[in-house]
Amino acid sequence: MERYKIGLITTLLLGIFIVIGALIALLANKKSKVVEFSIGLAFGVIVTLIVTDLLPEIFETLGFRYIYVWLIGMVAGFLILKILDNFIPDHHEHKMSKEESNENLVHIGVMTSLALVLHNIIEGMAVYSSCLSDASFGIALTLGIGFHNIPLGMVISSSFYHSTKNFKKTIITVLIVSLSTFFGGFVMYLLKLTEISSMLLGVLLSLTLGMLIFIIIDELLPRISDIKNKKISCIGILVGVALLVLSMFI
Repeated sequence: MERYKIGLITTLLLGIFIVIGALIALLANKKSKVVEFSIGLAFGVIVTLIVTDLLPEIFETLGFRYIYVWLIGMVAGFLILKILDNFIPDHHEHKMSKEESNENLVHIGVMTSLALVLHNIIEGMAVYSSCLSDASFGIALTLGIGFHNIPLGMVISSSFYHSTKNFKKTIITVLIVSLSTFFGGFVMYLLKLTEISSMLLGVLLSLTLGMLIFIIIDELLPRISDIKNKKISCIGILVGVALLVLSMFI
C-alpha cells in the first residue's frame, strides 16, 4: 500500500480512538480501570517511540548540523499544545466533580471546539508526514497518540452528556472533534505532499517530538501519579513497551 494511503488511514484511526473513549464513557458503568490502563499504555508506547524511533529519525533526517532546527521545532510543538490546552476543558479525572463538569459546559464552547479541532488537525498533519517518512513509524506513532486519545474522548463525551443530557448532540460533537484529525492528514494530501524535503520532514518530526513530550509531562505523568492503585497503569506501561518492541520485529 502506498504511504500516503497509510497516512490517511492512520489519521482516521486517531479519530476512532476518540470515539472509542466517548462510547466507553457513555456505555460503561465502571470506566476507571480502562482509563488507568490506557494512560499507562499510552505512556509506555510514547516513551518507547521517542527513544527507539523518533529521535533516531530526526537525527537521520537533519543531522547534527541542523540541531538548532529540531530544537526550535521541538519547543514550538510543546508550546503549541500548551497554548491549545488552555482552551481544552479540564480532563484530569480527580478534578471532574459534578459542579466542575457543569462549569465545563461554558468552556466547551466555540473556543474549546476550535482548540480541539486545531489540536487534532496539527496532530493529523504530523502523523501523516511521519507515515510518508516511514510507514511502520507512523503506525507506531498512531498507537501512542491514539491510546492517549481514549481518555480525552471519555472526558469530552462525559462532560457534554453530563451537562446537556443530549446523547445526539454529544455524539455529533465527538464525531466533529475526531474527524478533525483525518482532516489534518487530508489537507496534507490535497497539497500533494506525497513527497517532502528532508528539512520540512525534520521540522514536522521535531514538532511531533515536542507534542509528545508535552503529552508525557502535562497529561500522562500527572495522571499516573494521581492513581492510588498503580498496578493497572504499570501493566499498561509494560504492554505499551512490548507492543512497540514487537512492532520492530514485524
